[in-house]
Amino acid sequence: MKDKVAIVTGGGSGIGQAITKTFSERGARVVIFDLSAEAAEETLTQVREAGGSVRNRVCDVSNQQNVVGAVSSVIEEFGSVDILVNNAGIGHIGSVETTTEEDLDRLYAVNVKGVYNCLHACVPQMVKQGGGAILNLASIASKVGLADRFGYSMTKGAVLTMTYSVAIDYVSQNIRCNCVCPGRVHTAFVDSYLEKNFPGKEQEVFKTLAAYQPIGRMGKPEEVAALAAFLCSDEASFITGSAYDIDGGVTNIR
Repeated sequence: MKDKVAIVTGGGSGIGQAITKTFSERGARVVIFDLSAEAAEETLTQVREAGGSVRNRVCDVSNQQNVVGAVSSVIEEFGSVDILVNNAGIGHIGSVETTTEEDLDRLYAVNVKGVYNCLHACVPQMVKQGGGAILNLASIASKVGLADRFGYSMTKGAVLTMTYSVAIDYVSQNIRCNCVCPGRVHTAFVDSYLEKNFPGKEQEVFKTLAAYQPIGRMGKPEEVAALAAFLCSDEASFITGSAYDIDGGVTNIR
């Protein structure tokens, strides 16, 4: 991955932050697209202190004009977009009865349209330069039924099928497109969810959530990042149109 230019959306926190750090450690020049300048700045500081190359673009992935402008600035500065990681996303808990139209619109804007906007802006440059690697963050929710995840599952199902569509449409132009399907990963989002919904019982509920995975624990952001780095590297040059589960065994052996 040395000297390759990689855009990582939502790179300021969680899995995106881990991907940014891992890519930079392996020599990539990473550009974070994140709505939060504060979160991105924290990641920038950590990466630069470790000797990595990283930039930031404050960008709302749900806004096509924002995305086109940010991608154009990356091309102007570096001359290419070698890797795109569509990581930015939001969650939601609810059934079809409790999910409102506003909930659905918000989920669609970020998780579906946001991925489309980045693909729409980056793929022409990859075609022009003769190739590239794309990785989308889907979820096990795109493959199995999860209780109270109606809207979220819908969006991640769309990410999975967008992955297949881009892979087949651009395979002859040396553009690979894959996705990863994480299960429950321990991030700050999990901790805040427990604090908000189970005050005083955080540790008890955490253990229950961890035990859901056959492997007996939640995933780590760094583990997802390691898989992302492989799939975006030349080592994975024979892999496209694939969806990789990284879920502690939930999808196939639970």
